[in-house]
Amino acid sequence: MNRIEPSIGISRRYLHDEVADRMRELINDGELEPRARVNESELTERFGISRTPLREAIKILATEGLLELLPNRGARVASISRTELEEMIEVVAGLEATACDIACRVITEAELAAIEARHEAMMVAWRGRHEAEYFRLNREIHEAIMLASRNAKLRSLYIGLTGRIQRTRYSAHQTDEQWARAVDEHERMIPLLRDRNGDALAALMRKHIRSKKPVIAATYGEES
Repeated sequence: MNRIEPSIGISRRYLHDEVADRMRELINDGELEPRARVNESELTERFGISRTPLREAIKILATEGLLELLPNRGARVASISRTELEEMIEVVAGLEATACDIACRVITEAELAAIEARHEAMMVAWRGRHEAEYFRLNREIHEAIMLASRNAKLRSLYIGLTGRIQRTRYSAHQTDEQWARAVDEHERMIPLLRDRNGDALAALMRKHIRSKKPVIAATYGEES
């Protein structure tokens, strides 16, 4: 039996799950781009593993829709049709709107303060045109509201769906007008969250997510 040497940060237990997590991060961070082939040799060397756990991880990500299996040719990062992309954004909008409604009922002062602090930092990044910092904080705000809902099933559905459009959603090129409008919507979200106005915040969040459709589609989607 071949002995698999563990790499730094990857444990022996449930190795294929650990590898799947690492690959998921590479896809979400954009290091593995849509339609890019999965280079097994490169990844086994990078993770310090054999091909067996890597291929098990590839199967996991294929069932999630993040990878496409190619007959006798390995796998590649999945592409998304324009129709599928629009459907996904509608569902994400619904999930985030629901999270807003629930969070307004159960969010703590500490969680609210942390979100407000991220928002202020995001505004500083926007004024300085520091896009990478802006998008990181933007993503953290959305995720913090989802966490504040304390609904594990909702969050599980959200994570499973957003992975495929995560990077583009938070880094797709926007015009100055689109960017300013998104910032204005975030500015309006914070007081609604502070006032625990779930109905108004949910409606605004749904509109906010839907407005991303043309931006993401232009960058990531394919015509169906």
